[in-house]
Amino acid sequence: MAGTSVLQRTNFFSPPADPPQSSDLNLRLKEQHCLSLLKSCNNLEEFKQAHAQIVKWGFFWNSFSASNLVAASALSDWGSMDYACSIFRQIDDPGTFEFNTMIRAYVKDMNFGEALAFYCEMLERGVEPDNFTYPALFKACAWLKAKEEGMQIHGHSFKLGFETDVYVQNSLINMYGKCGQIEHAGAVFEQMDEKSVASWSAIIAAYASLGMWSECLMVFGNMSSEGCWRPEESTLVTVLSACTHLSALDLGKCTHGALLRNISGLNVIVQTSLIDMYVKCGCLEKGLSLFHRMAERNRMSYTVMISGLAMHGHGEEALRIYSMMLEEGIEPDDVVYVGVLSACSHAGLIDEGFECFDRMKSEHGIEPAVQHYGCMVDLMGKAGMINEALEFINSMPIEPNDVVWRSLLSACRVHCNLEIAEIAAKHLFQLSSQNPGDYVILSNMYAQAEKWPEVAKIRMEMARKGLNQVPGFSLVEVGRRIHKFVSQDTSHPLCKSIYEMIHQMEWQLKFEGYTPETSQVLLDVDEEEKAQRLKGHSQKLAIAFALIHTSQGTPIRIARNLRMCNDCHSYTKLISIIYEREITVRDRNRFHHFKDGTCSCRDYW
Repeated sequence: MAGTSVLQRTNFFSPPADPPQSSDLNLRLKEQHCLSLLKSCNNLEEFKQAHAQIVKWGFFWNSFSASNLVAASALSDWGSMDYACSIFRQIDDPGTFEFNTMIRAYVKDMNFGEALAFYCEMLERGVEPDNFTYPALFKACAWLKAKEEGMQIHGHSFKLGFETDVYVQNSLINMYGKCGQIEHAGAVFEQMDEKSVASWSAIIAAYASLGMWSECLMVFGNMSSEGCWRPEESTLVTVLSACTHLSALDLGKCTHGALLRNISGLNVIVQTSLIDMYVKCGCLEKGLSLFHRMAERNRMSYTVMISGLAMHGHGEEALRIYSMMLEEGIEPDDVVYVGVLSACSHAGLIDEGFECFDRMKSEHGIEPAVQHYGCMVDLMGKAGMINEALEFINSMPIEPNDVVWRSLLSACRVHCNLEIAEIAAKHLFQLSSQNPGDYVILSNMYAQAEKWPEVAKIRMEMARKGLNQVPGFSLVEVGRRIHKFVSQDTSHPLCKSIYEMIHQMEWQLKFEGYTPETSQVLLDVDEEEKAQRLKGHSQKLAIAFALIHTSQGTPIRIARNLRMCNDCHSYTKLISIIYEREITVRDRNRFHHFKDGTCSCRDYW
């Protein structure tokens, strides 16, 4: 491997490139004494005394001593970059090690611009970089999101022959990932002859930073299939996050097992990530069990648990956990209160919600932010208090944002209040909302009221602004693989058997008195066409696929990107009776647990 020794990577004090040749034993002893003084320094004052000794005995002009002075002052926890820079500037002919030290130190000090400036100076002075120069530079580019500079420096490292250095390659993957250049990160990874654990971790983190959760799991699967890697804790936490976003409970359980096998004593952060995964994958009981077994809990642990209970509609239990937090002496912050207010909203706890909102400021001195006002609008909106919600918005001491008006618009859709929906939509459009969902909700409400000219007007406005409706999809995990379905999907390899299963399900549903809620299809078509449209909803396709490919009695877990429609809700309740299955559905806002013909939301969502 080209460049300096590994000792220089891990130690502030480098061995001399050209050891002193003096035969004077006394001189050598003095020099060793100076080095010992540097190593024993615990603060800047002690370092200055050692520096003075080195200057007094004439060792500063020795490149070995000068290098160690720069390294100690720049990289020590007590060091000073100004002091290190003044020492560096006194060196007549600084070499690669000295420049590397300054670059590393500025990166450590989060002064990334200076790190890049030193690299430019290094090139201007004809000092040749080595393979230890580039990891720090790529880290600086990653923090600055400086993809252009990063690509230029990548070219320099390539020309100097460091394209096969594993440390340089790992830093490149990290840099391209942080800069959003996932294709370049993947290309570097694929071209590596030898991949270390850090290489796999870097590419997994790169995919995670862009929310490419399926790719995270795919790469982790490839890593595991190698058979000789022991994944790092940070990698397993990233994989847990991917499982959380994809509702991949089985894969999450496997990752939990890998953590227990590879990591002795899970810290609070890892335990909290596990709780988050189980709760957001629909396994609330397991999440609660892990939470109550924690030896130590912090504010984040409580936030995750309270928010998780809120998503599952367990408002009263969330308030109990909140009380436990206060009893343990942990002070709530604004994020905790978002979870608490959301819990009240999902469970319909109107009085408790207003009490907590007042308590936030009076007892804990937290000034309500726009998120808290949004929760209160949602609380009133879900309860059908549409006029009160509008009055609340108009009395807000801060300017309502798009989230607040969107909460009101969504409530208007649920409670069919077109008049106030138009007010909410008007404010959203004035805020230059580019969210196609806002236009779709208003368009659908006009369609429900059979105001077809208004529907056409909204759709034309969407087309003019280039806004496309986000297609609804559902994810279901079967055999540790995630299967995705969109509405009216015909692309799945088993499409024929899925629609045959849908036909069987609907035949059984007739005996339970099911009638399609065609009012949910907001198109100007006949009733038969509307019924056909409902049949192809993504949630129904996912359920059919799971019924075919899982054994009797196995729970079915589905995640979807949009709010569940009333027809799918009624449909799934009946399917849970007919096929004797527990079906958990996570939509954009909350969880629905269907069992024996009832839903945990009690039809309040």
